[in-house]
Amino acid sequence: MSQTMSDALLLLAATGLPFAGAIVAGMLPTHARNTAAWLAGAIAIIGLGLVWAAYPTVAAGGVIRHSMAWMPSLGLDFTLRMDGFAWLFAGLVFGVGALVVLYARYYMSADDPVPRFFAFLLAFMGSMTGVVLSGNLIQLAFFWELTSLFSFLLIGYWHHTAAARDGARMALTITATGGLCLFAGVLLLGHIAGSYNLDVVLASGDKIREHALYLPALVLILMGALTKSAQFPFHFWLPHAMAAPTPVSAYLHSATLVKAGVFLMARLWPVLAGTDAWFWIVGSAGLATLLIGAYVAIFQNDLKGLLAYSTISHLGLITLLLGLNSELAMVAAIFHILNHAAFKASLFMAAGIIDHETGTRDLRRLSGLNRFMPFTTRLAMVAAAAMAGVPLMNGFISKEMFFAETLTAQGSVTFLLDILPFAAMVASAFAVAYSLRFIHGAFFGPDPVDLPHLPHEPPAWMRLPVEILALACIIIGLLPAATVGPYLNMAAHAALGAATPEYSLAVWHGFNTPLVMSLLALAAGVTLYFLLQPLFRNNIEGPPFISRLEGRRMFERSMVFLSWRLARTLEGLLGTRRLQPQLRLVVCVAILAAGWAVYRRGLGPGNLVPQGIDPVLALIWAIGAACALGAAWQAKFHRLAALILLGGTGLVTCVTFVWFSAPDLALTQLLVEIVTTILLLLGLRWLPKRLPGTGTSEVMRTGRRLRDLAIAITAGLGMAGLAFGVMTRFPPEILAQHFLERAYTEGGGTNVVNVILVDFRGFDTLGEIAVLGVVALTAYALLRRFRPAPDSVDVPEQQRDQSAYDIARPERREGDTVADWLLIPSVIARLLFPVVGMVALFLLLRGHDLPGGGFAAGLMGSIAMILQYMLGGTQWVEARLRVLPLRWMGLGLLLAAGTGLGALLFGRPFLTTYFAYANLPLIGEIPTASALLFDIGVFALVIGATMLTLIALARQSVRGHRAAAPRVPAASPPVAPAPVATNAPTGAPTAATGDD
Repeated sequence: MSQTMSDALLLLAATGLPFAGAIVAGMLPTHARNTAAWLAGAIAIIGLGLVWAAYPTVAAGGVIRHSMAWMPSLGLDFTLRMDGFAWLFAGLVFGVGALVVLYARYYMSADDPVPRFFAFLLAFMGSMTGVVLSGNLIQLAFFWELTSLFSFLLIGYWHHTAAARDGARMALTITATGGLCLFAGVLLLGHIAGSYNLDVVLASGDKIREHALYLPALVLILMGALTKSAQFPFHFWLPHAMAAPTPVSAYLHSATLVKAGVFLMARLWPVLAGTDAWFWIVGSAGLATLLIGAYVAIFQNDLKGLLAYSTISHLGLITLLLGLNSELAMVAAIFHILNHAAFKASLFMAAGIIDHETGTRDLRRLSGLNRFMPFTTRLAMVAAAAMAGVPLMNGFISKEMFFAETLTAQGSVTFLLDILPFAAMVASAFAVAYSLRFIHGAFFGPDPVDLPHLPHEPPAWMRLPVEILALACIIIGLLPAATVGPYLNMAAHAALGAATPEYSLAVWHGFNTPLVMSLLALAAGVTLYFLLQPLFRNNIEGPPFISRLEGRRMFERSMVFLSWRLARTLEGLLGTRRLQPQLRLVVCVAILAAGWAVYRRGLGPGNLVPQGIDPVLALIWAIGAACALGAAWQAKFHRLAALILLGGTGLVTCVTFVWFSAPDLALTQLLVEIVTTILLLLGLRWLPKRLPGTGTSEVMRTGRRLRDLAIAITAGLGMAGLAFGVMTRFPPEILAQHFLERAYTEGGGTNVVNVILVDFRGFDTLGEIAVLGVVALTAYALLRRFRPAPDSVDVPEQQRDQSAYDIARPERREGDTVADWLLIPSVIARLLFPVVGMVALFLLLRGHDLPGGGFAAGLMGSIAMILQYMLGGTQWVEARLRVLPLRWMGLGLLLAAGTGLGALLFGRPFLTTYFAYANLPLIGEIPTASALLFDIGVFALVIGATMLTLIALARQSVRGHRAAAPRVPAASPPVAPAPVATNAPTGAPTAATGDD
């Protein structure tokens, strides 16, 4: 195997393996705790091995790349890229991930659905790997949002608690909003650079900084980075994310999620840094976060809360280093990212051990654990010493580099530069104070009393990850150049290139100013901690002076303002329970938007001479226009007549397609008309009656009608003019020539329309069927909670009369259904069911070469099912035929998306069709195309979406039937209730749509 191929497989496996493992873990039984842990651990270790296999290449200064065409016409490829900097972060993702998996195996309760936990964890691991290895800005933004989504699921894992739900919602709101800003920013950045490829962007630093759009792009990208890394003023979400299980906190808040923001700033440092705007925004946010986080951490009573605010502070330190516009500060930032991951993950795990073995994390209840948990105490002391910057620990070296950079920082903002050394010392003293509180408050002092559990050491395997990380803190602190020096140098050169400065990782640099600052900070921190003892003994709640500036309160007030006051105000101004005003508003906005565009760009007839109008076609269109006008006239009080007239308009459209030799469109239009008309007929029953308006004068009603007429005429004429302007500009043969010439040679089909849908525009079709599935789910969700209007609940009078007549018939047998009473239509419909199914299959299989296709076949199959439901009723049908609409929809999406992903495996763009002739025995050569699988997916989803809507309507029939039961004549014999089918979606009892 060539080196290029092996590198490509390495990157693909490292990115895709966690997602594959997440799918497998999600399918495991709830009690498969050990299996899920082994699976997650194996994937993390394999991922770490894959990363290590790439070391020789990246250590030599190489960059491993692999691109797969995704949407070549838009210049978008799925690109994976690993250099030394990405290698270091990928190693953190998998290395710390493996330790967290081992820790979680013993931390998580047997009562928890552990496979689901590991499924979320692996999916997050894959998302973070995607962020680190993305070689395309759009792709990076996609994985960025995936990290927000899966972190939401991990933080809210214990969703039965309000704290977990609130913390997850807050984290998702902040980080996903920042992600949207990031997406807008990378769009601007790609526009400036002329490409979204990361290599091109990184090579366009001067061009980007000199562009007029630099500042908007910078602000938007930093919004994404600062929100993800919990920087001021967005820092408040991180402490509330501590409601997650401790393994989640140890992973997300030490090595992955919150590091994504600083990773992005460091990744784009060569092209965005070096300006006053960068220094002001990044430096100010980092400085404020460094001080606020450290100060608030001192006064936290919850161990994880203390660690959360300390994480915020250390992230502020890294951000401040990145904001100094110094290459040496950039190196120090990368080094501290590595050090922070080691000591913070071990401290979170130690806090989890305390919580797991004692039943509490409250420092006001903990003390003296050293006598019960001596090994855990020593491990926590090592990690806390590294966090405080004690000499001979890894945190001390990067802290000295930080001090040195604050002394030599340069820039035009002299005031900020002057206070940097003092602020760094203050923050370091605060770090010593909160580290002392963590150790002294939990492990020393008198024996604890009234703890939920008797303290004791955890299982050895649960303590092993902490031991490994604590050992790393010591070894890196004693031998930094020998242990992490090569990796840091590799990452720095990958991030900075030729601008990488000279630096030293020696433990001793002499008795210099940074060392004096470190010693002063240590002494000040110890003194501060003992001076604050009276406050700690008084169980102080929150930090003094700024306790009222709680981010959560401000966030909740903002959410209340947005979701209640502002939304209510807009709802009062624009909202209505009636459909007509909503439709009027939508149409008016569309008119204004289109009118403004036409006004700015102009629109007139094109260079083509319009052809003459055939009088027969004109007559057909006149019939369609009359039907449309009649439907509008009858829509208010005669809905059935309006629906029939609308069907007439649809049939005219269908005839028009036939007239212009578009049989595919005609067939689809006809089937759509049938399905939608039947579903609307079934839904008409549940609409409230429309009564003539009261309380308003005839003049006002006439005025409203004239206003609506004017809007309708304007919109109609506007669409007609727009269509006329477009169709007179380009000869149809020129538009069609491209597809006519390539439909068979590249798509393998002679039905050009279908080839366009499943090949040339397959991505559009995939999006459309996904939207169709979402619409069906939305309709089901709305109808599931829908309560019919009181005047539509009772069985209609004509149906009651017919039912009473049928019941009184002497030949009627008890238990007969409507289908039994209507014998001939019922028998015909049942006999036609397989016939219609065969027709649907026929349309599906021939669609690539002749009129048909997955959408038309799906509609035909839906019609067959609807007929059975209407004549036999839901219970009768589902007692004999399993209907699983959600599975149909899921299978359809999987097939359609899987067809596209299959093309990537062969190095072709997403959803590229493979076409060949298969030689079958006795039959000979037959054409085969992978687009058939895509079409089958469309077919399955259309059937599933239609049936889900039908089942939602059937639910209303159950309610209506029950409500109307007292209206049945007293002499009627009781009818045994039919069994409710169990194959409908959860919470949706099915019912007969034809029995009422």
